[in-house]
Amino acid sequence: MASFNISAQSSFFKTKYGPLAMNTYNSANVMLARAKKDYDFTGDQLFISQPTSFSGGVGAGLLPVANAANYGKALIVAKKMYSVMQYDREAIKASSNSEGAFGKGIDEVTKKGVESFMRFMSYTLFRDGSGVLGQIASVSGSGPYDLTIITTGADRWKEANFEEKDYVDINTARLTGGTARGTFEITAIVASTRVVTVAAVGTVTAPQANDYVHMQNSRAVCPQGLQGVCDATSGTLYNLNVGRRWQSTQLNANSGPVTLDILNNQMLEVQRRCGKVPKMIVASFKQYAKIMNLMEDLKQYVIAPRDGNLKGKVSFNALEFMSASGAVPIMPERFVDDDRIYLVNDDYMTIFHRPDFGFFDDDGSVFLRDAGDTYSARYGGYLETYIVPSFQGVITGLS
Repeated sequence: MASFNISAQSSFFKTKYGPLAMNTYNSANVMLARAKKDYDFTGDQLFISQPTSFSGGVGAGLLPVANAANYGKALIVAKKMYSVMQYDREAIKASSNSEGAFGKGIDEVTKKGVESFMRFMSYTLFRDGSGVLGQIASVSGSGPYDLTIITTGADRWKEANFEEKDYVDINTARLTGGTARGTFEITAIVASTRVVTVAAVGTVTAPQANDYVHMQNSRAVCPQGLQGVCDATSGTLYNLNVGRRWQSTQLNANSGPVTLDILNNQMLEVQRRCGKVPKMIVASFKQYAKIMNLMEDLKQYVIAPRDGNLKGKVSFNALEFMSASGAVPIMPERFVDDDRIYLVNDDYMTIFHRPDFGFFDDDGSVFLRDAGDTYSARYGGYLETYIVPSFQGVITGLS
């Protein structure tokens, strides 16, 4: 019998796991499923001509003087996003007699690697490009270290951000500069007390209160997300100045409860400002539960992924909210802060990818030989998430 060699295994791997990974990418959560995806981002940078005003030149009585609209050049720069999977060489060789045995031998590692990538993509979609998982309020222990995460501010505790076995970097500064404490492995999480236990990986210095925890190698190099876009009130966003026509519709509830009036008014305010109605409402699980208690005779709303060519695609069930312009789905999302609700128009959200997003096989094989007795496979690519702020809304400060 001919050996099921590494070349054949690589081909089988791409045939089986490539479509499955892409399907997962389009159904990991509602935002990944609904965001438009472009896989032809080439060149060093991408400039998008973005109108930030109407054109002038209208009037009555006499012929008006023309005046051109304002157009800005939104700048898109690709960010590197990876997941690395490691396979024991002996296990690969032991399953080299058939496709079935090989598939069984690598299924779990591949599944977990792709799931981790989707988790990180979901994290970035609702974050701000900083790579920050949380800021430290206090530290106990001398190694391992018990880190208690803060409860207020942009880098507050969010259980979804932390997973056992993740490697994280700790630094005294949020985005640039500062002092690197080193790399650590998350070994335990106690959600009720917001304590994350980390163990040193190599040489480190002890973490301190007010330090920042980042996903490994990810400080300030992640794709942009809804928090960064919807919270912007000054400075620039995608190289355009934040202003009246380049800013989300923002409401601070000042510790008040979510009400139907707040949802209705904010939906209408987004429509008033940009002329378009949000396509979905994405809430934290805390706020979603409160909305369920507010609304009687709840109806289910089914959302399908935007890509209609997917096989075995997963649809999402949501609550139906009747806005002034018709039914809008309400979805819960674990990466949304407890006090937040986003009003999203996914028609104005695109993830731009470099070509060949997926499993890396530029060397002729998905499997790359490591220094030890292992192979590794890499999944991901180079991308940026482009969200036009003018068509989005956010409610913060909910109790």
